[in-house]
Amino acid sequence: MELSWLKEWNPWWEEQKVDDSLRGFIRADYDALIDSVKIKEISVITGVRRSGKSTLMYQMISKLLEEGVLSEQILFINLEDKKLDNISLEELYACYREELNPEKKAYIFLDEVHKKKDWEKWIRKHYDLKTDCKFIVSGSCSYLLEKEYSTLLTGRNLTFQVFPLSFKEYLSFNNVKIDYRLLDKGLILDQTATKITHAFKHYLIFGGFPEIFFKENKYKELVLSQYFDDILYKDIIDRYELSSQKSKGLALYLASNFTGLVSLRNIRNSLGLSYDTTKDYLSYYREAFLFFTLDHFSYSFKEQKTLPAKSYCIDNGLRNAVSFKFSKDEGKLAENLVFIELLRRNQDVYYWNGKGEVDFIVKESNAGLIAINVCYGIVKERETKGMEEFKEKFKVKKMLILTKDVEKKEKGIEFIPLWKWLLKTTIIYIKK
Repeated sequence: MELSWLKEWNPWWEEQKVDDSLRGFIRADYDALIDSVKIKEISVITGVRRSGKSTLMYQMISKLLEEGVLSEQILFINLEDKKLDNISLEELYACYREELNPEKKAYIFLDEVHKKKDWEKWIRKHYDLKTDCKFIVSGSCSYLLEKEYSTLLTGRNLTFQVFPLSFKEYLSFNNVKIDYRLLDKGLILDQTATKITHAFKHYLIFGGFPEIFFKENKYKELVLSQYFDDILYKDIIDRYELSSQKSKGLALYLASNFTGLVSLRNIRNSLGLSYDTTKDYLSYYREAFLFFTLDHFSYSFKEQKTLPAKSYCIDNGLRNAVSFKFSKDEGKLAENLVFIELLRRNQDVYYWNGKGEVDFIVKESNAGLIAINVCYGIVKERETKGMEEFKEKFKVKKMLILTKDVEKKEKGIEFIPLWKWLLKTTIIYIKK
């Protein structure tokens, strides 16, 4: 192969910097990921397609250049490049070493690394031989990036999962200035709160994929629909050689019925899929970070797995772009947003059904339970009754109802506007 094949992916070799169009916006939630470029362990970046993994890699490269690392010490390869299909990682690496950097430390960025078979074995060999390299790899499929490296790269890696924008990040993209010193004290200017609630309405509907933020509203749905197809076909159908009709049919079914119980019987009747096929497809969607299932809360593992699960989508905008929408969807969108935020915070989360219902049960490491209901409309009595019923059966540390605008404390239940909870603070308005 020729070095010229790699030059197009590494413009800093000539320009000595990363172009602003590649660097994008800084996402403070991933400071630890950016800083991991300094340590010897392999940095593994996972997450749904188009969530910003490549941009974060470019930011890592920019950081290296700013700190004095020579541009020729940095190699970036996008392994979805068709020209590289028949070229092994060793051939790519050898060409780079022979033609550009024969002896200095190398920072090797491999984007969509799962496109190369046995990538983890190749990296482990160089890591264990103490080759003077720092490896940073990314991929859009959790199965390939977990099953393989979990055994071969144990103790040799740090893993970071990248999500679409959190609401805090969305506000930053929206140039909504918040004094976080005041925020930490629970204080905020009322005009700032108005900007926040305005931004939240858009975030609830269009979601948090970074590039979607910059699109005009008339194009957002079209681009999101393409995202959905890319995830479905590239990360699921092509990879597992599935029926496109069945895969897309089930995906659209889940998008339209998100936050609801996954009834294998209804899926069989509606789509003609067997129980085993449905379970397999659900696992593929989870591996591609497209749809997730939530188990019923119980201290009995058997009961957890016997009762039906609930389904959620990685992003509200993605779901809205491809599904049938109804006027009542605003409440479901709010619930889906809470699930993704709990996932982002790496919480151990379930739902619970008795006579009443609790949307989310968060099981903390100290055995404390947090019960959360999402009520993005008129707060009804059933929202509190489900929690009271759950509290009678289990030891509950805290009870929250996340609302549209209600804020109070009553019968041991905290009512908090959803946007405030997303910012992880209790806020007092300051009028000015």
